[in-house]
Amino acid sequence: MGAALPLAALALVSATTLPQVATARIADRSRVIRARGGRRDYNNLAIEGGAYRGRLGNPGDDADQSDGGIKANSERRVLRRLSRNGDKKNHAQEEARELWDEERRNKRLRGSSTPEGGERDNTGNTGDALSQEYESPERFNRRLSSQLTGCCYTYQSYSAADMCSTYNRDCESGETPSHDSGDESCEQEGLSFIGISFSVNTANGNPYSYQLCDQFPMENIIDRDYDYVMSMDEDGWLVGGGYKSFDYSGKMPYIDSSHTELLRIGSLDTDKGGTTIDQVYAAMNSLSFAPFSVFPEYVKGGGGHHSGDDDGSNEVPSSDVTLIVSIVDTYESDDSYSSYETFLDDLFDAMYSVNGGACMDDHDTDPHVSMARGVKFKSSSHAQQYLYDANLEVAVWQSMYPQGVPIGSSGYGSFPAGSGGNKQYVGYGNLYFFFDRANITKAFRPNRDLSDDESYYSTLYMSSSSDVSSYYSSTTSIGFDYSGSGDDGSEYEHNPYSWKATMAMHDMTDGWNLPPNCYQEGETFFGIPLSRKSDSNLQSSSTFQNQFDFENIIDRNYTYIKSFGTNHGWLVGEQIGNGAGSIVDKDTAHIPIFYTGTTNPAMGGMTLENLIKVGKRIDFGTLYIKPAFVFIDDDGHIKLQFEMDPNSALAYLYDSLCKELGIAWNYDTPYNSEGVYTNCAMHAAGDRAKYGCGPEGSGVGGFCPQMTVAYSARFQGEDQAAAYLENCNNYVDYWRSMYPSGVAVGTNSFCPSGGCLGLYLNRYDLFNVFKPDLGGSWVEYGDFTVAPTISPAPTWPGGCDEPHNFHLDRCFRKRTRPKASAVVWDSLGAVGQFTLFLLAFMSITLAISIFLARARKRRRKGEGYIAFLMRDAKRKSKKKRRRKIKGNKDLEEAMLDERKRSSSRRSRSKSKSRSEKEKAKDDRKSRSRSKSKSRS
Repeated sequence: MGAALPLAALALVSATTLPQVATARIADRSRVIRARGGRRDYNNLAIEGGAYRGRLGNPGDDADQSDGGIKANSERRVLRRLSRNGDKKNHAQEEARELWDEERRNKRLRGSSTPEGGERDNTGNTGDALSQEYESPERFNRRLSSQLTGCCYTYQSYSAADMCSTYNRDCESGETPSHDSGDESCEQEGLSFIGISFSVNTANGNPYSYQLCDQFPMENIIDRDYDYVMSMDEDGWLVGGGYKSFDYSGKMPYIDSSHTELLRIGSLDTDKGGTTIDQVYAAMNSLSFAPFSVFPEYVKGGGGHHSGDDDGSNEVPSSDVTLIVSIVDTYESDDSYSSYETFLDDLFDAMYSVNGGACMDDHDTDPHVSMARGVKFKSSSHAQQYLYDANLEVAVWQSMYPQGVPIGSSGYGSFPAGSGGNKQYVGYGNLYFFFDRANITKAFRPNRDLSDDESYYSTLYMSSSSDVSSYYSSTTSIGFDYSGSGDDGSEYEHNPYSWKATMAMHDMTDGWNLPPNCYQEGETFFGIPLSRKSDSNLQSSSTFQNQFDFENIIDRNYTYIKSFGTNHGWLVGEQIGNGAGSIVDKDTAHIPIFYTGTTNPAMGGMTLENLIKVGKRIDFGTLYIKPAFVFIDDDGHIKLQFEMDPNSALAYLYDSLCKELGIAWNYDTPYNSEGVYTNCAMHAAGDRAKYGCGPEGSGVGGFCPQMTVAYSARFQGEDQAAAYLENCNNYVDYWRSMYPSGVAVGTNSFCPSGGCLGLYLNRYDLFNVFKPDLGGSWVEYGDFTVAPTISPAPTWPGGCDEPHNFHLDRCFRKRTRPKASAVVWDSLGAVGQFTLFLLAFMSITLAISIFLARARKRRRKGEGYIAFLMRDAKRKSKKKRRRKIKGNKDLEEAMLDERKRSSSRRSRSKSKSRSEKEKAKDDRKSRSRSKSKSRS
C-alpha cells in the first residue's frame, strides 16, 4: 500500500486515470439538476428528491402545489447554494428536512394515507412511467420498483472525513492497539510454523482433508450436531475433518487444519525480520530426529475471545476450545537429554546457521491443538456436559496410549495440497512446515522407523485385527483435571428473547446470539458481490465488478500493518507467499445485506431451495451503492462503509427481505407467497432500513451496508493507523467524485446491467444471483455459471426476438434447444449409459479376439497383423466380386417370364431324356461287350 495509496492524489487530478465503467449504470440526474438550477423540470414536475420518489406515475400530482410554495423552496435552495462554504452538515440536515416536508405536502395533496410512524409505502404500487408505456395493462398488473435510480443524494458534497464524523466514527486519531511485541528487529509478525498435524478425513468433513492422524479420532471430541454449542466464529471446528461447501452451518469450507506448533517461524519477509521458506527447508533438512510420541492431556474451554454482542448485558460469553497435548520425553542410546529437548536445541542452532530472522518465536510453543474459536455454548451446564464428554473420549485415548504414540498414517498425500501427481507415503512421526494453518508445503521424515511397540500403538485404532471397543467400555470416569483458563465457575444461560435487531451487525470472529426457536447458527446471507479476479491469488476468483479496485486500500507491503489477529489476512484476496503467513484465500469482497441463518429446517432454518424461490419473487430495483469512508470498528476490523440511504433501492430490498424472511418479533410476522419461513434469520420482520445506521437511520435496526476489508488488524502504531486511514479515505474521496449518485456494479459477463443481488452459502461461496426488476436468476458457483432458465417476469413485446426476453424459460429453451441424440443419451440415465458402454466395449473386444485368433492361423510367415488385415480385406472383396460375376442361375431363371420358363423347362426335359437315352444306349453296348467276352 505504500506505493499504491500515494497514487490516489495523482488519480484525483488526472483525467486519464478514470476507470472504465462501460458496463455499469450510473445515476447522472445530478447533472440535470445543476443545469436547471432546481429539482423540477420546465413543466414543474419533480425530477429528483422526495417529490420524485413519492410520485405514483401521475404527472399531474406534483403540479398541484402552489406557486408560492415552489417559489419558497427555490429561494431556500438558492440561499443554500450561496452558503455552500459554510457548515455542510447543517445544510444537509436542512435539505433533508425540506425533502421530508415536501413529500408530506405531496401526500396530503394526493389524499394518500401514511402508515403509522411515517413509514414509506413500499408495496410496489409505484411505477416507472417509461416502463408502463411498453407494458400492456391487460397482460401485466405489476409495477417495477426501479424508479429509485441512484442513491445517496443528500451528502453528495461531503468528503469521506465528513461522512465519517456524520456516522459517529473515528477515522483520524488511529487509536487502535498496536500489539507491538517490543522486538525492534521484527517489524512484521507472521503465522508460519513447524509442527505436527492431527488432520483426519471424515465422511461429514471436507473430502479434500488430509488423513495424517490414524491415532486420535478427532471427530469424537467436536459437537458437529450442535447438541451443546450454540455458535462459533465463521471457521467453525478447526479439527475433525473440516467442512463441506454445502454444510448447514455455512462455515468456511476449509480442510481439516488441526495441528500443534513446535516452532513459530513467523514472518517470511526477510526485509521485516522474517525467514524465507528456503531457509526453513535448509535448516530442517540438516536435522536428524527420532519419531516423537504425543500424549493427549485434556480438552479445555475459556480464554481467547470476547463477545461483541453483549453490550454489557448478562449474555453468553464466547471462548476458545483447546486440546492440550504433550511431547513424551524419550531417550535415545542412554542420552541424558530427551530426544525432544535435543531436537529443539538443534533446531534453533540450524535456524541461526541459515541466518533465520528475528521473528522466530519460541515463547508460544506449549503444545496444544486449537479446536474452535469464539465458541458460545447454550448455557454453562451445556458447556460442562460437552467438556465432560470430550474429556471422557480423551481418557479413552490415554488408556489406549499410556506412553503416548507417534502420530501418522498409512495413507498417501501430496504436499502442498493440489499437487496430485506428487503423492507420497505419509508414514509415522513426521514433522510438517505449515505456510499457514490450512497449507502444508513440506513433510520432514524421522531418522528411523518405528520400533515394534511404537508400531503396535500407532496402528492400534485403525488396524482391522484389533478391537478397541474394550477401551471404551472399560473407561467410565475421568482421572484428570480439565478445568480451563478463564473458568470462574459462573453460571449462565442463553436467553433467546434478549435478541436485538442490531445483532445483525455481527463480529464474525465470534459466535452469534440466536433468536427464539433457532437451534443452529448459519452464515448464509443475501449480499452484493464485489470480488475481482487477481493473478496474485492462489485460488481463482470470479470478477463480479470492475468499478472498484480495492487494491488501493490494501497495505500489501505492510507499511502500516504489523499482523492480523486471526489466520485470515486481507479478505479481498491474499497473495501467495505473503509475509504474514495468512491463509491464502481468493477475493471474497461483498456487502452482506440480510443474514438468513442455517439452511437446516430441522434446526429452525430454511432450505436453500426455498431461499432461492423467495429471492426470485422479490421485485427490487437496480442496487446502487456509494462508498462513504474506511474506518476501524470497535472489534478492530477494517471496514469500508457505504452510504445508508433509506430511500434507495437497496433499502427497499432490505425492507422486502425483512417482510418476507424476517423472524416474528414484537408482534410483527413475515409473509411471502411461498409460505416458507425461518426462525434463524438475524433480522426481524418489522425491521426497516430507516432504523439502520448513519445520520438518516435511528440506529436500532440491522441495516448498515459495510464491506469487511480485514479482521483484527494490528498496526505498527497509532501514527501508522492514522496514516493508513487517511490514505484510504483519500481514495474513497476519488470514488465519491466518480459516482456522486452511486453506481450499480457489474461487468460485461456478470450482471451487465448492474445492480444484482447474490445469495451466499458463506463468505467464500456465491451460489445464486438475482437480477433487478424480476429479470431472472442463475446459479453462479465456483468458477462456472449456469444460465438463467426460470423467471417470473412478464415478457416484453416482440416475443423471443426481444433481447429483454432472452432470460425467460420459453425463449431460453428455444434458443438453446438440445440435439435429439443428446436428449436420448440423457434419458438413458447413468445405468443405461453404462450398459451401452459395456455392450460396446464387449463387442469391440470380441471382434478383436476373433481377428487375432484368425490371424494367428492364416497369416503368412513374417507377415504382420496389419499386413494380414489388408490382405484379408482385399481377398474378401475379390470373393464378393467373383460371386457377383458368377451369379446364381436359379435366381436368374426365376426372374424370367412364364413363357420362357416353360420353354426352359421343356428344353431341360428334352436334354434330360436325351441324356437318359444316351446313357441307356451306352449301358446296352457295355453289356453286349461283356457278353461277347464271356463267350470267348
